[in-house]
Amino acid sequence: MRSGRDRAYEFLRNTVLSDPAQQGSFISEQDVADRIGVSRTPIREALLMLAAEDLVRLVPKKGAYIAPVSGREIAELMELRGLIERHAAERAIGSAAVGKMRETLARQRLLVADGNEGEFIDLDHEFHSALVAAAGNELMARMYEGLRARQIRCGVAALVRAPGRQEAVLAEHEAIVSALEAGDVEAAATAITHHLEATRHVLLTT
Repeated sequence: MRSGRDRAYEFLRNTVLSDPAQQGSFISEQDVADRIGVSRTPIREALLMLAAEDLVRLVPKKGAYIAPVSGREIAELMELRGLIERHAAERAIGSAAVGKMRETLARQRLLVADGNEGEFIDLDHEFHSALVAAAGNELMARMYEGLRARQIRCGVAALVRAPGRQEAVLAEHEAIVSALEAGDVEAAATAITHHLEATRHVLLTT
């Protein structure tokens, strides 16, 4: 059974910190405690963990602040993701991961008309995580999972800022998975780079 601290950490990282609308605001410890049914002590413990990961800033007498993602953080996030995902693409050829990515892409297509950016980006993370898992490197996979809050926050922000971005993401994902299915590592790496650069461009220029 997960501890209250672990539940609070997961909720804060995957729900609160992943919401672009929360940028620039302070976290209400009592509100989070009420929402997940724990006391404020495990909330504070979870916030200390998140502060150590530089996902929140602890401000004396004010609490935990969710700082907006800076242009530098966006650029560095996309660079790191590119390095990991292009490496993983070399190992993904012929693996079960490609089928999982195809299945996730099909589920994403069903969400385009719903306007649910959060669920769409959750599947986006699932798509890319399947690719990274194909590398068979558990340390790398854990490192990539640590990027989840930033990745989802940036992904949702990109959808909000650029009308039609969902359709573009689907096309970019199709290019990645099609290249992997064809066994073309170079084309897959190029498609990954294009996908990440397109997201970076939306976030930094709109």
